[in-house]
Amino acid sequence: MKLEEKRLNTITRYEGVIVRLRLDNALLPDGSVALREAIEHPGGVAVLPLEEDGTVWCVRQYRYPFGTALLEIPAGKLEPGEAPKLAAARELSEETGLTADELRPLGEHYATPGYCGEVLHLYLARGLHRGDAHPDRGEFLNIEKHPLEELVALALAGELPDSKTTVAVLKTKLILGA
Repeated sequence: MKLEEKRLNTITRYEGVIVRLRLDNALLPDGSVALREAIEHPGGVAVLPLEEDGTVWCVRQYRYPFGTALLEIPAGKLEPGEAPKLAAARELSEETGLTADELRPLGEHYATPGYCGEVLHLYLARGLHRGDAHPDRGEFLNIEKHPLEELVALALAGELPDSKTTVAVLKTKLILGA
């Protein structure tokens, strides 16, 4: 069976600053039609900044939908037409003040593929240089450093709920083989 669904028509229900919500009628592989909700998002980047001593620069940021501050790696959305690697460097600088000699791609991450088209491009940053953070207007965060091993333990214990951070931490651990 070919696992494909074809969009027949679309109704836009909401168009916001970042996302667009649409309702689609989709033709399913068996010939039936089903309603699909989809959120369109411009995509984003997330960067794991790793120091030579094995510590990771993180941010703690209040996340309104969950009503709590989450520990995360620096991240942000892509601007129209912006290359992911350039966005990663921009977000790293904005949120932490860091620049990196190397931004190694860790792949793409689909956090909620059941209804959202957001693609996150993950990077490992090495060769870090410090500068001053300059977050976006309305963006408030605390910068923290944590040993990679601590973040791995938190991820494996289910205590690092941000999926992009968990994926980047575990991929980095496997790549380093440490």
